[in-house]
Amino acid sequence: MNIQAPIKHTAAEEDLFQLCEAARGAVSGSKDASEQRDAAIEQLRAQGLPTRRIESWHYTDLRAAMKHLSAPTDSRVPAPLLAGSKVLSADTSVAGVTISPWSADKAQFAPVESDDAIGQINTALATCGSIAAVKAGQTVDVPLSIENRGAHARNVVSLGEGASATIVESVCGKDGFSSDVTLISLAEGAKATYVSTCEKGPDAVQLGQLRVVLGKDAELDVVIFNAGGKLIRREVVVLVEGEGSNLDIKGVNLIGGDSHIDVTTVLSHTVPHTVSEQLFRNISTGKGQGVFQGQIKVHQIAQKTDAQMACNTLLLSDDAGFSAKPELEIFADDVICAHGATVAELDEDHLFYLRARGITERTARALLVEAFVDEAIEEIDNEPLVEALETRIGAWLEANG
Repeated sequence: MNIQAPIKHTAAEEDLFQLCEAARGAVSGSKDASEQRDAAIEQLRAQGLPTRRIESWHYTDLRAAMKHLSAPTDSRVPAPLLAGSKVLSADTSVAGVTISPWSADKAQFAPVESDDAIGQINTALATCGSIAAVKAGQTVDVPLSIENRGAHARNVVSLGEGASATIVESVCGKDGFSSDVTLISLAEGAKATYVSTCEKGPDAVQLGQLRVVLGKDAELDVVIFNAGGKLIRREVVVLVEGEGSNLDIKGVNLIGGDSHIDVTTVLSHTVPHTVSEQLFRNISTGKGQGVFQGQIKVHQIAQKTDAQMACNTLLLSDDAGFSAKPELEIFADDVICAHGATVAELDEDHLFYLRARGITERTARALLVEAFVDEAIEEIDNEPLVEALETRIGAWLEANG
């Protein structure tokens, strides 16, 4: 009989379990929610933090990277990304939107699989968040802002049939360990833009996950912006279960210093006649290390799927690095699917062309880098959002150029 011995927990794992116990004592909830939280903690105790032996964590060995875990000392809330935003809170009133604070009784925890480390961690630690429901046919004209006021947040957003809204979720902080999970569902004909910005200090660890379900003829644009941090891992998991639905994901990752930023996407096309497109642009400088893992699954029934994925990276220093792993699993025979990934340095001919016209090397490099990154956001159909992202990109390049 093969009996697996219990693993020896690391210092970071012991820190994690202490944080779990504190969260369990801080929030009372229903019996079902408490059982889900306890089950997540037990899974973490049995498995520990993921290592490179787990395929989906091969490039981000969380167990080796995390030496100690502590709560953030910086409790400030990020300024709204878009002017006129309405914060999702119990004190906010938005026509056609029902808003309530997160509670363990209404957590709507998604079932946590044994290999879903971020889901386990957030289920065990979540103590805050928001729940918002946009009623059918409602067009929300103001951006809805998710402010994660605690270290570990769980948010739930649903759009009824034919509804439309823009949701912006921002996290920031100089240090400590944080996590967030956001669940979004779009009913038939609903349209939404979801924006995630993560700007962290050099001592901060952030684990985030977006889980989406798309209904018939639903349209979702996702914009992801990551910068800084000691370690950032952001997952996007999408279930495309409605015919005629359309998903567009655009991302920018700015990796400098000793940062490690990992974006992992999993898209499941389960019905015919659906479209998805992913475009990521990454900058890595200093000793920064980046990761992109993109998996597209096309089920046998999902004929006429059109799924495209591209990840392009510029390395600006000898010590910078980036690992890309695009992956297609196709079981249908009438589809259009493609993926591509490039990792390169700045084109010396382009630099020479600009220098020959009297532009300094620093300015020339900045112009080329900005042009490269802007290609990921210039097609976003929201001018204030594009301007806000360009401002953040410019500030980061100025500080890390």
